[in-house]
Amino acid sequence: MIKNTIIPYTDEGTALEGYLVFPSEKKRPLVVLCHAWRGRDDFICEKAKQVAALGYVGFAIDMYGKGILGNTKEENAALKKPFIEDRYLLQRRLLAGFDKACTLPQVDPAQIVVLGFGFGGLCALELARSGVGLKGAISIYGHFEFPVQSPLQSIKSKVLILHGYNDPVSPMSELYAFQQELNKDKVDWQSHIYGNTFHAFATPSANDPDSGIMYNATSAHRAWNEVERFLIEIFS
Repeated sequence: MIKNTIIPYTDEGTALEGYLVFPSEKKRPLVVLCHAWRGRDDFICEKAKQVAALGYVGFAIDMYGKGILGNTKEENAALKKPFIEDRYLLQRRLLAGFDKACTLPQVDPAQIVVLGFGFGGLCALELARSGVGLKGAISIYGHFEFPVQSPLQSIKSKVLILHGYNDPVSPMSELYAFQQELNKDKVDWQSHIYGNTFHAFATPSANDPDSGIMYNATSAHRAWNEVERFLIEIFS
């Protein structure tokens, strides 16, 4: 029977709340889930439940703080901005969630994958660059720009990129540059590009064609199938 609970933790005095979902008390592989620019909302918590339904532990970390959610594009951008501008802050906040997840009794700390959407995709890749023990990192319509100043290392884990060809937020040129970086570092990576697909394609509420933010049910379904296959490969 799948169970879920809120896990409180802190980062230098900032109160945070992770959302834990697990199929049993037995130690299992973990998927750390990183939310998009709005915050740890119902969407990412539902993805944690889907992860648990596959037989793994899902832990949705909190980047912004207990109960903090944006309600408009402007609020979302303002919440994300400090972390984009200060990658040391971003990595520290990520590691606070990662370290908390590793202490949970349901988690096998030797079997961890990180998965993120949008801003969370950038977070997933940033965690992979941090040097922690990850088996894999998954970016779904994430961001790929490399920070100018950052305590980051080369990625050692396997990488899965799921991206829309028509994404104006993270265009193909940005993705191509990131792929070159991965190739240079001899990372085990793969990309799946979905045609006629825009940013936030897996988010049912996304409906802003003027900004190139649009839900695409077919691409969302295909992307989640790839997530499932990747997790089987990593955790088998």
